[in-house]
Amino acid sequence: MRRANYEILKDEPDMLLIRDIGPWTEHPTVTNDAEGVVEDLAKQGRMPAGRRLVYYDSEGELDEILVKDGKFVGFAPFRR
Repeated sequence: MRRANYEILKDEPDMLLIRDIGPWTEHPTVTNDAEGVVEDLAKQGRMPAGRRLVYYDSEGELDEILVKDGKFVGFAPFRR
């Protein structure tokens, strides 16, 4: 199964910031693979309860992936 290709930019107690790096001819975007991205990060222990997952998408826009109980539940515009 193909998965999104991303890098971790900031790893802080209350927020994890990642960036989608593609190439999109070989990998789905973080947006299109949000469930898989959250699953991978949760398995690594990087998504404890209450931690925000913020990402730069393939267009360079900053958004938030909503996570509850280690599972993807949606998207939201990033707000500080």
